[in-house]
Amino acid sequence: MLCFDHRRLAAALLILSAPASGLIPTMAQAAVPGSTASVNVDQAGVALRGFDPVAYFETGKPTKGVDAIATTFDGVRYLFATEAHRRTFLAAPAKYVPQFGGFCAVGTSFGEKVDADPQTGRVVDGKLYVNYSAKTQMIFDKDVPGTIARAEQNWPKVKDKPQ
Repeated sequence: MLCFDHRRLAAALLILSAPASGLIPTMAQAAVPGSTASVNVDQAGVALRGFDPVAYFETGKPTKGVDAIATTFDGVRYLFATEAHRRTFLAAPAKYVPQFGGFCAVGTSFGEKVDADPQTGRVVDGKLYVNYSAKTQMIFDKDVPGTIARAEQNWPKVKDKPQ
């Protein structure tokens, strides 16, 4: 059986998946470095960088929310594109929040807490998953069930780690 360092593999995957120009500038604003929070929020406590969590389910596309149409669930602020989406969320919030606290599903599958880009959002079996980048999303897509299973197994250990 091969033994390898999951942290190095996760770091290598994220480095390889980063855009050639370096990290996306908004990445620094998304997650709070060093935070041990189990939900990925920005400095203002907003999840999904302000994207509407219900839109992924309703339209299949990431849609930016509006600051004036918001609600708080479990201490985290979510923005919505429409009032109807906010009402839908309020009826069953746990259904719409991203898995693994909105951190990268691939990173979590390797035991790491990694920021995620909401543009990668995808609903699988009624659950929302996000990943670090479009390239990381391709890694997720190569083995969706395996990645999700590994991430679910790792999440209890990962969720309280500092980012």
